[in-house]
Amino acid sequence: MSDTATRKRGRGTGGGAARRAERTAVVIEAARYIERNIPNLEMLDEAALEIIEANAETVLEEIGVVFTENPAALDRWREAGADVQGERVRIPKGLARQLCSTAPAQFTQHARNPERSVEIGGRNLVLAPVYGPPFVRDRQLGRRYATIEDFRSFVKLAYMSKWMHHSGGTVCEPTDIPVNKRHFDMLMAHMTLSDKPFMGSVTEPSRAADSVEMCEILFGKEFVAENTVMTSLININSPLTFDATMMGALEIYAQANQACIVSPFIVGGAMAPVTVAGTLTQVLAEVMAGVAYSQLCRKGAPVIAGAFVTSIDMNSGAPTFGTPEAALITYGAGQLMRRLGLPYRSAGAFTGSKLPDAQAAYETSNSLNMGLLSGVNFMLHAAGWLEGGLVASLEKFVTDADQLGVLHTLAGGVDMSETGQAMDALREVGPGGHFLGCAHTQANFKGAFWRSQVLDYKPYETWADEGGRDTAALAEVRVEKMLADYQQPFLDPEISGRLEDYVARRKAEMPDAFN
Repeated sequence: MSDTATRKRGRGTGGGAARRAERTAVVIEAARYIERNIPNLEMLDEAALEIIEANAETVLEEIGVVFTENPAALDRWREAGADVQGERVRIPKGLARQLCSTAPAQFTQHARNPERSVEIGGRNLVLAPVYGPPFVRDRQLGRRYATIEDFRSFVKLAYMSKWMHHSGGTVCEPTDIPVNKRHFDMLMAHMTLSDKPFMGSVTEPSRAADSVEMCEILFGKEFVAENTVMTSLININSPLTFDATMMGALEIYAQANQACIVSPFIVGGAMAPVTVAGTLTQVLAEVMAGVAYSQLCRKGAPVIAGAFVTSIDMNSGAPTFGTPEAALITYGAGQLMRRLGLPYRSAGAFTGSKLPDAQAAYETSNSLNMGLLSGVNFMLHAAGWLEGGLVASLEKFVTDADQLGVLHTLAGGVDMSETGQAMDALREVGPGGHFLGCAHTQANFKGAFWRSQVLDYKPYETWADEGGRDTAALAEVRVEKMLADYQQPFLDPEISGRLEDYVARRKAEMPDAFN
């Protein structure tokens, strides 16, 4: 249901009160997912791509991958023709690529509001929030363990953010709720506080099953059986290891026709070779094995091929972000995933900084731009990431979300229509004039330039009179305004009640567990 339809359901028609309410209502703008009108930046030539592909096939055949504590996975691989010795699976050359070919090149993830549904793959880019931090930071309370109220605040901010297409998943880890029950509260937040698409739980296969059942309540069982309504993050335990927890969740989602991001977690120099080509070889081998396994679980199951890549500071051992090496790997992985015919996940608003400061801005800008130019189709961590992913920052979230508008503008390319060429403006103004008052400017100025909702462009005197606020202070004000303006999207009370009943029943069936 659209926002307009929702608003109309809540009031009568006609009358001055209705018109006043319409004028004062908060407008929730939501930009459509990005459709690129610019070329991808390709770093590798044909010879380099062929070498990396051949090396990846050699890794799978000679070295193999490990599927730990998962006899059913080993049986599936054995039946498909792989050489299985213990938990080590060696995949004959060509087999993994052949299996990957049945995964769709593009698919729709449906939102409960059809206007918010996204197309993942092709020339499209879908932006989703930070995922997984156990800590939260804001200017008032500093760095602290995340709570469910923090989680709900991030879901609201993502819903209110024009340039954010997706509600995400574990936008922070609510540590005030038992580990075995917090997925219910997180899913309820995504389902009720937003109408954008969202992600399911992967921390235990039964939690993936709970996610599917909750979606069947929200969307209807028949709709879920025939459509993709969730995307979920399945990390590979690099190097070359597929653990039972992640694969168990993948099995649940693939069999239910729900999408998984199959993504190596690469820290170059620690979990992969220190070279770009070596890391790309490992990334491709792991992705092919993971995607191929999803197709053994259900042929045609939707998958996103991932590549989370960072390098390492060899002095401290800490991960580094926004580096040229990570960019080269991200560009190269994009080429390799396109040759596989798979949607591509990578990049984000990455930084190792402890604060939303200059380091955070530089590293984030580098990371976001490489994501746009490398052809990423699904960008997790597009807003809010701080301290190497340990912290979700409220101020950085709104600053990042604001900057995502830049990606939308860049992706549109150059307007070469008659309006874009602006010949009438050039003729009207002529030599020595100015364009501020000409007809072309008057007709087009409102949408001519991207405008920040956070950054300050005022004269020095005005800025000083208003307190000389830096970007973090301006972002704090933005957070407060967005949360104050938040309006919950309509959800049928009958569906909401059934979700609440399901959560209450499932929680009552198990004792609390905090590990």
